[in-house]
Order: sequence, then C-alpha cells, then structure tokens
Amino acid sequence: MKTPTTSTDLVRDYLAAVEREASALPADRRRELVADLGEHIEVARAERPGAAPGEILAELGDPRTIAATALAEAGSGGAPAPVSGGAGVPVRRGRVHPLVPLLMLAVPYLVTTVLPDVPGLALCSGLVRIAGGVLLCTSVHWTPVRKIVGVLLSVVAPTVAGLVWRETTVAPAGDTPALVGNLVVLAVVVGASGWLWRARRA
Repeated sequence: MKTPTTSTDLVRDYLAAVEREASALPADRRRELVADLGEHIEVARAERPGAAPGEILAELGDPRTIAATALAEAGSGGAPAPVSGGAGVPVRRGRVHPLVPLLMLAVPYLVTTVLPDVPGLALCSGLVRIAGGVLLCTSVHWTPVRKIVGVLLSVVAPTVAGLVWRETTVAPAGDTPALVGNLVVLAVVVGASGWLWRARRA
C-alpha cells in the first residue's frame, strides 16, 4: 500500500478508510458521516495550525471504530449518533442551535437588571443560566477551552461577584452602585456571548 506523502493524502486515505469500513451503511448516511468527519478535520486544522494531521486523525479514532459506531446506531433504527474519537471529540453537529445557550446565559441578566425587585425572578434567572451553561458545555459548536472560558465569564464570575457584593462590605451601599455593578456584569456576559457566537463552529 502506498504511504501518504502529504497531509492531504493522509486525510483522504483516512476518510476513504472510514467510507470503506462503513460500506454497509445506506449511501446517504455514509456520505453524511464522511462529510461530517471531513468538516471536523478542517475545523481542527484551522484552529490548531501547529498540530500534525496524524494527531488530529488519532483523536478522531480508528476508522473501523467510527464505522462500527455509525453502523450500530443505524441498526437501532435511530439517526446516526454523534461519532466520537479517542479524545471524545464529537463530529456531528449539535441539535441545539448555538444561539440558544448564549441567549439563556445573557437574557436572564438583562431581565434581572431591568426588573431587580420581582419576587422569584433571581431564582428563575439562576436556573436558566445554569441550563444555558449545561447546553454550552454539551454543544459541539465550541472547543473545550472556549466552553470553559464561556462558563467562567458568563456563569461563575458573575455569580461570585454577586455573592461578594451582597455578602461582604467591599461594595459601596446604595442603588446607584448596585445598578452600575449590574450593568458591568451584563456587559461582561453579553461580551462573552458575542465572543462565543463569533468563535462558534459552523
């Protein structure tokens, strides 16, 4: 067998191996699987220009394993499951639109800033933010590093700042400082959501 001489050859041979191993899949599912893998490889190479193609392919996993997972899912009568490699890298697109977790992280802060005295609103806001953080962490639209930064900026940092503000004497008293503090937190959360939106995977 000819040894691949370029990174393009390596990727092409890898995808060809997946297609060959998944030959028992219906043609449309097989094409979709290969297309998703190819898309993920391109995104990974663009985000990590210094990484060797072989390293990225190794993270995806053995073509036989990927094909076996897709075949097993197809045999169960459901849609193909997300294909994960050795590093647990999901290949298929997430079913939740990337805008959903970002709105769930940002909108509650806006609502509680505008309506700070509504009973129970802070609790509901916190629950929505937690759900948004979970959706963000389980989405395939961001890398693990971006997910961590997004959760830190959108959930952890604002929560800690709120606790420090309410439970200590560090913050100045009065409605005006509280409003300014809320606006600063809102700006951070909206900025983080905007950054995540721009940094999302297609």
